Formats: sequence, C-alpha cells, structure tokens
Amino acid sequence: MPHAQAINELRSIRDLIRWGTSRFNEAGIYFGHGTDNALDEAAWLTLHSLHLPPVMPERYLDCALTVAERETVIQVLQRRIDTRLPAPYLTNEAWYGGMPFYVDERVLIPRSPILELIEAHFAPWIDPDKVWNILDLCTGSGCIAITCAAAFPDAQVDAADISAEALAVAQINVERHHMQEQVRLVESDLFGALTGRRYDIIVSNPPYVDSQDMASLPAEFRHEPELALAAGDDGLDLVFTILHQAMYHLEPHGILVVEVGNSREALEELLPEVPFVWLEFERGGEGVFLLTAEQVAEFHELFRLVRP
Repeated sequence: MPHAQAINELRSIRDLIRWGTSRFNEAGIYFGHGTDNALDEAAWLTLHSLHLPPVMPERYLDCALTVAERETVIQVLQRRIDTRLPAPYLTNEAWYGGMPFYVDERVLIPRSPILELIEAHFAPWIDPDKVWNILDLCTGSGCIAITCAAAFPDAQVDAADISAEALAVAQINVERHHMQEQVRLVESDLFGALTGRRYDIIVSNPPYVDSQDMASLPAEFRHEPELALAAGDDGLDLVFTILHQAMYHLEPHGILVVEVGNSREALEELLPEVPFVWLEFERGGEGVFLLTAEQVAEFHELFRLVRP
C-alpha cells in the first residue's frame, strides 16, 4: 500500500499498529532492542509517535487520528524499515528496570539481564545492608548505575566509561532521575582512573562480542557503537583485565559480577579451575558470572598468567 493510500485509509491507532506489523514482517527487520516481534515493535513506535504511554486501555486503540498524526506515525514506521535503526534510537528512549532512559547512537541500548540481580539486591550473594559503594564499569547510558542507586539509596555509585560521548548520555540520565548526589560519572579506561577506590559490588557489562559474532551482527546492531561491542578474537580482551585488576578494588566481602554473553564458553575453556557462578535469569539472558572477592584474590595470579 503506497504511503498516500495508507494515510488516507488507515484511521485508528489499531489500524496503524496492524499496518506497521505487516510491513515489518514483510521487510524482515531484526528485533532484540526492547521487543522481540513485529507487533510489539509497531505498537511501541506508534504509541510513542503519538505521545501516548506504552500501555493503553484497549478501547483507545480504535480512536480516530488526524491526518497529521497518521503521517507522523507512518514516517516513523517506514524509517525503521529503511534505516534498520533500532526502535530506541528512533524514539531516543529505552526502558530498564521500569525507568525511562535517554539513548542515542553513542551508547548501547539497555538490555542486560543484570537487572534481575539489581532488583533482588544481589541477594543471596551479599548482605544488602552492607552495601555502601558500587562500581558500574563500562556504564554506557548509565542504566545499571542508576538502577543500582535506586535499589541501594544509601550507597554511592561510581559509573565509569572510557567514552566521553557515552558519559555525556549518562549525564542526561543521571539528571533525568535526579541522581547527581548519588551517582558519580568517571571517565576511565576500566580501573585506570579509580586508583585507591574499593567497592562492595563491582558490576560490569563490558564489550564482549568476539570477532566471529561481530562479522555476523544484524544491521540493527551495527548502529550501536563498536567500542561498546567488540572485544577481540574471543571477546575476552577486557574481561581478563577486569578479572586481574578487580582484586585491588573489592572490599573483602565484595562481589564481582560481569556479563560476557556468548564468550562464556571461551572463558571456561581458558579458566577451567575457576569456580564461576553462572547466574540464571527468569526473564531470559545468560553469560553473566559472579565471583566473590576471596575467589578473585585466590585466582589473581592465574588471570595474569593466562592473559598477560
């Protein structure tokens, strides 16, 4: 259906969501940045374009739209197809932990399963009443740091990233959620600018995509910053640095939580002696390990020897 015809014949919110779903399926676009199917993606973009909440009472879906509103929605839906931009980059908004975050192409789109750990206050791995300092390493948009701050209102949170551009986005989100007194943004190459600081929790979603997976990423993922994705042949270039240096930054009772995604197998092959706890998530996601400060110290020299 040509756009002019669609604008003239499609009248309601429901019509536009159906049209977008059909066009997305026809175009074979890839999902994975907040939705996993054409219907949810079309609904999200349609409602956002109309300045409506993401969840609407059923009866409102049949409301008639003005011509201008129909034009706006159809343009956004078509842009999703033509550019292969993930929906959150089109709306400049992603939700994480029930909170909205500003995002653009300077940062990854929030989707880490670490959220479930934050919601559970990292129990039973640590006493939530003894958490005073948290580090979110490779913070990107700041979503993990800010949700940690919300979960631990008495804790101070450092949000570190090597990218000044990513930290500019994180600053927007820190201010949006009024976390300036609790979340400190630090430009740092991993632990480089954090000398002398120790934490009860170090959590990190670093770059971990190996070269083979990078070569086969769908077009949507190629809009995300390569700096936040690529991590060498096996995806572990940064992970080993984190493992080796974490000992100097963890409190004795502290924990280290790191997401490595599909690079889990390579990590286990290189470090079969290390008792990684691989966490399971009710809402999906995998490749996140946990080590205690004691374990990090025990295998500190091994981490250096395996990957100098």
